[in-house]
Amino acid sequence: MIIRLGCLCCKSVGLQTRPEQRLVHRKDGETHVQTYHIKPPDKPPPGSRIKKKDQPEPDPMPGDDLTLMKLMRECSTEESARKYIEKIFWPNGPVCLFCGGTKVYVLSANPEKRMRPGRYKCAKCRKVFTVTMGTVMEDTKLPLHKWLWAFHIMCASKTQVSALQLQRQLEIASYQTAMFVCHRARFAVAEVAPQLLDGTVEVDEMYVGGKVRGKGEGYVDNKTPVISAVERGGKVRSQVVHDKVTGAIAKKFLDENVAKTAHLNTDEARIYIKPGKQYASHDTVRHKAKEYVRLDRDTGRTATTNTAEGYFGNTKNSIRGTHHHISPQHTGLFMAETDYKLQHAGYDGRGADLRGHLPREGQAND
Repeated sequence: MIIRLGCLCCKSVGLQTRPEQRLVHRKDGETHVQTYHIKPPDKPPPGSRIKKKDQPEPDPMPGDDLTLMKLMRECSTEESARKYIEKIFWPNGPVCLFCGGTKVYVLSANPEKRMRPGRYKCAKCRKVFTVTMGTVMEDTKLPLHKWLWAFHIMCASKTQVSALQLQRQLEIASYQTAMFVCHRARFAVAEVAPQLLDGTVEVDEMYVGGKVRGKGEGYVDNKTPVISAVERGGKVRSQVVHDKVTGAIAKKFLDENVAKTAHLNTDEARIYIKPGKQYASHDTVRHKAKEYVRLDRDTGRTATTNTAEGYFGNTKNSIRGTHHHISPQHTGLFMAETDYKLQHAGYDGRGADLRGHLPREGQAND
């Protein structure tokens, strides 16, 4: 061991030397001599030390520091993509999707009988299943590695990706198939039975659609209404309204998505007056009077809907710049994607729960 020593008398730094070696130097006509002894570190008993090269490296979970290039290298074929998905869903080995049994058998593939690889049979309930059963990829004819690439491209994109772009990049045969993959990915990231929003929650509505020639900006008969609740520093919930936004619809939306202990922030719309009385507080801002932020000095609360307005602006820009137009039938899926990306700001391609429901009886064969 080689260390750098110094003299304690004059607090000078000496040269590198070895332990138990004297350090001699002169200063102001005096000779300073010091001897240092450093106890060597305790060595492990013989046979217990493991060489670094022999130490098993921790197996990273799929998705850790995932990039598109890594995903394309690891999942370049149908077989590698299927094993990658199995590693995500079954980290400890295959598990029966019907009874939860862990004793399963691997069934060999038989192209002549149209038996695909990756089929398992449970020894307990005797049912056949695959890893894609109960997911958005069930019964698909598109290769699994293209599914994974599409999921990463869509989820890692800051805004949105069009189906035509996905079709060109992944060499998908038809536009309909590319659109189907996009909608399945949006369906997968939609939250099911989410937790209620709490804290300070801003609620507002927007109208998705283009302008009509000869009509003013206030004309919304051709647009799809969307009501959203945004938790400051938290999550967002959006719901498409296929009719006019009324007080009853607003109350039902708030009851399903906002906790009663939340502090509600809305604009001066009358549809929020009666539902807002059941919450801890209800602060409003008057947009018609050019009021956008108000500080209540007595309570210390800030009344504003700027967070919700900013979310609406980003959503409209994303739709306008990527898709130009979306149909009212699929607006809910597009809003599910924007909700997911806002809640996972800085998203790196992980976290999408692809598994939806278990297969119904009689759907064991895949």
